[in-house]
Amino acid sequence: MAYSEFLADRVRQRLSNAGSIVEKKMMGGLVFMVNNKMCVGIDINKNTNIDRLMVRVGKLNYEEHLNKTGSRKMDFTGKVMRGFLFIDPDGFDTDVDLDFWIEKALEFNKKNKTHTHNRGYKQ
Repeated sequence: MAYSEFLADRVRQRLSNAGSIVEKKMMGGLVFMVNNKMCVGIDINKNTNIDRLMVRVGKLNYEEHLNKTGSRKMDFTGKVMRGFLFIDPDGFDTDVDLDFWIEKALEFNKKNKTHTHNRGYKQ
């Protein structure tokens, strides 16, 4: 398994009232689709063997969110994906911190009209 089941359960609890939730194993981890749009993901960083959270926050507040503890640019493919962030454990270990990131991902999810199966991630 390429993700923490404990972290997956923590995310599931927070998404339980968010709408239509589908879990998909992809990108070596687990992605939570909310209303048919990629919202949050979890995996284990292959370089450090440590859990990490992936949140889709969009481009509008992207730079601001990069200043939060544990937050860094998502460069899964070697190319930075603006609008997506990786969050290291020091940024989501506490319930308050995880709540913050789930809230930000859900805020963007509600605004985002583009479904993730489209090639262009319009934001």
